[in-house]
Amino acid sequence: MDGGTPNFKTWNIIYPVYINSKKTIAEGRRISATKACENPTALEIGDCCGHLKIPFAIEIDKAYPRDYMQVGRVRVLLKRPDGSATNPLITSKKQLMIRIAELVPRHPGRLKKQEAAASASNAAPSKPGKGGKKKR
Repeated sequence: MDGGTPNFKTWNIIYPVYINSKKTIAEGRRISATKACENPTALEIGDCCGHLKIPFAIEIDKAYPRDYMQVGRVRVLLKRPDGSATNPLITSKKQLMIRIAELVPRHPGRLKKQEAAASASNAAPSKPGKGGKKKR
């Protein structure tokens, strides 16, 4: 996190809703649903920005105005004050959102959650033969 820059308030903002494939355009998604990822968090977005070598700051106490239950946002510095890009491969906010959406599913914390969910679902087998029609 890079909080020492005086122009922190002028940085671009990325809310997790912008790249959430479960949301509609009307709910705030900004990229194609096929390119978006499922339920990203501000921490995952921040880690992806760090991986892409883009200065960022996570604001946990902020919420998306249309969905105040979705907390957290990330401020990113795409262009320096002199106008040059911080990462020459990413020149626009939309390109950044697409790259982040590609990286979030491979985030280490997300992989651990998926492994834990897979092992929990295999541990509790369902009972066969239950759940048919009720007899009257």
